[in-house]
Amino acid sequence: MKNNTSIPLFWNWITYNEKTLRNLQNEKPKIQKLFIYWLEKHLHYYCSGLDALLIFPEQKKQPTQLIISANGNPDFFNQVNALITDAPTLPHWKFIAFIQPSKNFDELEAGLDKPYVFKDIILKTSELKFMPFEYDNEKKIDMIVYLKDFTVHCKNKNLLQVIFIMMQDLLGEKVLYERINFVELAQMPEEEDNELIQLYELQFYLDEINLQKTKF
Repeated sequence: MKNNTSIPLFWNWITYNEKTLRNLQNEKPKIQKLFIYWLEKHLHYYCSGLDALLIFPEQKKQPTQLIISANGNPDFFNQVNALITDAPTLPHWKFIAFIQPSKNFDELEAGLDKPYVFKDIILKTSELKFMPFEYDNEKKIDMIVYLKDFTVHCKNKNLLQVIFIMMQDLLGEKVLYERINFVELAQMPEEEDNELIQLYELQFYLDEINLQKTKF
């Protein structure tokens, strides 16, 4: 992490480019890649362990969200808080510390959730499923996440990062760090497997484990 001058430099860049950033989803791919590159560049100048996630509003009156994430690493939690504490007040923007749990369970269940777009990867949480490994009363679990296009993206180095971002959105960074140990990715079976669990039900699964644990 650099000295404190890197915080105002980051927010100065955001403030100067906020109109383009708000409209980034409507820009040409070349412009999108350029601004995402500089967004990451300025953020990593402050702290290389952080990432930024832009969430565009569904309605015009809603703000664009910029989430600063530590990727569940507690070593960088203080840096996230320090950066957001100094965030400017800008119309049409909401700056958020850490990826928070999603509250759109109904949309997920109906398959109406918006896809995550990360460089050349497009995934929807509602289309993913998981299978936990045998649970031995440990606090953290290991799991396999199944996706339809795993064979297409399996060599993409960003794939696992996107999956963790989606899981952070479901659980929040703190719970993800505390409860998930290892994630393996696999191709979704062609035939329906009733043993697989929808990924958006992961929090319910973890709650059930806690409930069973308290009974013994």
